[in-house]
Amino acid sequence: MKQMRFLVSLFLSLIFLGSCQSQKEEQSDGWKPLFNGEDLTGWKAVAGDASFSVENGEIIGTAVEGSPNTFLITEEMFGDFILELELKVEHISSNSGIMARGQFDPAARDGKGLVYGYQIEADPTDRAWSGGVYDEARRGWLYPLDLNPKAKSGFKLGEYNQYRIEVIGDEIKTWVNGQEVAYVVDDMDQNGFIGLQVHSIQNPEDAGRKTYFRNIRIKTVNLDPQPFNEDIFVVNNRKNELTDYEIAHGWRLLFNGRDSEGWVGAYKETFPDFGWSVSDGILSIASSGGGESTFAGDIVTKEEFSAFDLAFEFNMSEGANSGVKYFVTLSENNSGSAIGLEYQILDDEKHPDAKMGRDGNRTLSSLYDLIPAQKQSRFIKPPGEWNKGRIVVQPDNKVEHYLNGVKVLEYVRGSQEFRDLVAISKYKIWENFGEAPEGHILLQDHGDQVSFKNIKIKTLN
Repeated sequence: MKQMRFLVSLFLSLIFLGSCQSQKEEQSDGWKPLFNGEDLTGWKAVAGDASFSVENGEIIGTAVEGSPNTFLITEEMFGDFILELELKVEHISSNSGIMARGQFDPAARDGKGLVYGYQIEADPTDRAWSGGVYDEARRGWLYPLDLNPKAKSGFKLGEYNQYRIEVIGDEIKTWVNGQEVAYVVDDMDQNGFIGLQVHSIQNPEDAGRKTYFRNIRIKTVNLDPQPFNEDIFVVNNRKNELTDYEIAHGWRLLFNGRDSEGWVGAYKETFPDFGWSVSDGILSIASSGGGESTFAGDIVTKEEFSAFDLAFEFNMSEGANSGVKYFVTLSENNSGSAIGLEYQILDDEKHPDAKMGRDGNRTLSSLYDLIPAQKQSRFIKPPGEWNKGRIVVQPDNKVEHYLNGVKVLEYVRGSQEFRDLVAISKYKIWENFGEAPEGHILLQDHGDQVSFKNIKIKTLN
């Protein structure tokens, strides 16, 4: 009997020591579980009527008809962290996501509550933006996967997908099934909850569709950020400041945020001494009545560029007209604005130029007078707010325009299709228009107040 009691005591001691060792290992590497695999202790559902249950070590969210987005959120708040979990979507209608530093306003929507903030997308549709960063119920898309199309193949419908989310300082990085996806630099929220989303449904027949979550763990100490190995575009919302990652991958500022260094007036040797100004890290042209280059005039980079990736932010006044031109040679010696391919900046609602041209080819983000931008209104910020533009010119002359992270057009310089468009445009009088091997970048003075910041460029080989 004594021997039996000794063996039982020894067995319990070994279990206790093993448990202590496991806890020490957990503490030593910093990871801790957010879901215990048995119940929803530490979590609460808010903002909608979808249900959450636990079965077989999984959290199961079930969609219901007539409910807005529903979130299962942690009671604990987090600042810097690395989060890993697995997520499964069984049907194409079951859009989902993971809130990172999420926020909740319980008084919103007549007391029903509103979740808002950074959300890492789970998108089972053909759009395939899983792992992208969305600002739920606030600014909309921060990182659509048009910015990293290679990552669109990472997510698998009907299978568990491994997500890794790093939120450290003002940087957010995401992975899906080991694929590097999104890189956002933004400081709007410094802490918040982790949340699991069951999206609202559009069709009654999709009621009862399920989304699954498991193996949810977080690290808030001993953080060891994982570097991106691929060359990924960074959505950087710092003002005129590059990350070390961007610098290492060849990006540099074209506007330093302090003065006009690197810029001169078009057809001039110096920067205009009126009209253009630099204040609080913003480069602006003043309003002067809407005339094309009749006031201070356009400004151009001193450098010329051939193949490049150019990103910039612009903020236009109501009814404004302006543009960013590229492959500007200054060889035409024309009156008015210097000649070049133009990324159109325009208030489509208030400026008459939007209804001129052909098939909308003078609207915002279009290749002016040549190719209309294919864009949705929800990706356009109104006058007074900042929009993000991007122009990519590959060494093979393929060109892309982006607006707020979404690709709106593409074409090939010098192709027959391009030349046919030039032949029926206002540019037909210029020989070999748009086909120069290199040229300046130009910011246009079209007589309306427009501001620029975060102008950065990377040369492409």
